[in-house]
Amino acid sequence: MASNLFKALTTSLNRPSNSRSLCLVSSQISNHTAKWMQDTSKKSPMELINEVPPIKVEARIVACEGDTNPALGHPIEFICLDLKEPAVCKYCGLRYVQDHHH
Repeated sequence: MASNLFKALTTSLNRPSNSRSLCLVSSQISNHTAKWMQDTSKKSPMELINEVPPIKVEARIVACEGDTNPALGHPIEFICLDLKEPAVCKYCGLRYVQDHHH
């Protein structure tokens, strides 16, 4: 899917238009992407977020904001924790699990 998006972006950038040409941007995007993909020591964002252990919560419903600072977070998502497996925030990927005290 990402390759299709990239092809569509570069195709639209290479079309002649009345506005200034963005071909330079296209080459910078492809060079940056190629350089990033060659470095296998870097972890992907999903690998980094999966290293964070599930957050234990006593309630059945949790409100995830992504960060304590509203400028760095995301819209509030209310997540139900009724299932046994951890629930995942659709914005930031943090996992939550209900902490049972029985």
